[in-house]
Amino acid sequence: MYKVMIREVSADDAGEICAICGEDLGYPCELSLVMEKIKNIDANREAVYVALINEIVVGFIHVEKYDILYSETMANILGLAVKETYRHNGIGKKLLHAAEEWAAENKMKAMRLNSGISRTDAHDFYRHLGYNFENEQIRFEKKL
Repeated sequence: MYKVMIREVSADDAGEICAICGEDLGYPCELSLVMEKIKNIDANREAVYVALINEIVVGFIHVEKYDILYSETMANILGLAVKETYRHNGIGKKLLHAAEEWAAENKMKAMRLNSGISRTDAHDFYRHLGYNFENEQIRFEKKL
């Protein structure tokens, strides 16, 4: 078992976060964009935490305030990823716990997240930690 430290993100973490997004999630990632996004985090509505082992970022979570007219304020997980070689060591659970603590401190009543249909291992992980499958959706996107 690894000794894992969880802390708030810093601009110095951008390269490792970008690598995780590209190598472990398969999402294209532009370092300058990640750096800009980290520098512009609005602490009133969002938080990003990183998991470190031996001072190296091995995972991250991005959580935001989610306010809709027909429900109590919730926290929405925008992204959660752990380097593949470090998975199954409790790191994702620790990151989720940090996001849940942030949500509770900010008076949010529930957590929500979306997970790609093909990420069945992630679905099992979330269910194991008490997240219930709510409904299936189709995501639409339009470039502007």
